[in-house]
Amino acid sequence: MLLEGKVAIVSGMGPGMGRDISLLLAEHGADVVLGARRTETSDEVAEEVRALGRRAEVVRLDITDAASCAAAVTVATERFGGLDILVNNAFQDGNRKAFMEAPLEEWRQTMDVNFWGTLQMTRAAVPSMIERSGGRIVMVNTMSAHRIEPGFGAYAASKGALETATKTLAVELGVHGIRVNGIHPGYIWGDSVEWYFGYLGKKRGISGEEVYREMADETSLKYLPHSSEIAGSVLFFASDLSKPVTGQSLDVNCGHWMAP
Repeated sequence: MLLEGKVAIVSGMGPGMGRDISLLLAEHGADVVLGARRTETSDEVAEEVRALGRRAEVVRLDITDAASCAAAVTVATERFGGLDILVNNAFQDGNRKAFMEAPLEEWRQTMDVNFWGTLQMTRAAVPSMIERSGGRIVMVNTMSAHRIEPGFGAYAASKGALETATKTLAVELGVHGIRVNGIHPGYIWGDSVEWYFGYLGKKRGISGEEVYREMADETSLKYLPHSSEIAGSVLFFASDLSKPVTGQSLDVNCGHWMAP
């Protein structure tokens, strides 16, 4: 029970990372506020959290809207008594276009979610953490911020900016006992990636399983991790196991990319 008595907000609730992070935090004792623009999945996950004996609240959360961010924090403080953990999991994956083929407005839209939206959610959460004399903020970042690929410029740029902001926040918020760290997954095995590999395979005349094997062979461990495994790195940063750690970027990708 690494998080007994703690309260967490997890943004970007979905059937993959959002769900698995929330359930692991709950398994270790945290009560959880589940935030997403659409609440269907959040309602299902809330029932799973409650089945683990923890409390859960569902909020309609759009991190690009300041009032929405503030409302999520209000739910945490009024229903559960405070806020200790923020997991910034909400994201937008960009336009997947080459720079010269993409309107810059599309880059701005990605930046509005991944960078400005994440910072807005963080700013809303910090005062409540200060009231608790400390907190833990975990940014769900991406390997794409380190391993640049064509067509992912908008996504990589927004997440690269977030990585730098993570370090700035760690420096400035440390005086309040607030730790700020980021995890950087690569491919996260699940339904959406399985579909994507099937799509890539169809274009090349091979199976999705063959695409998986090609990608997995690029990693040191020769497989692609499921979101339930990656959630463990969030638990690490959210708990006192990482008590002296802040401002760090942790690659969680089976050795697909190793930062220098």
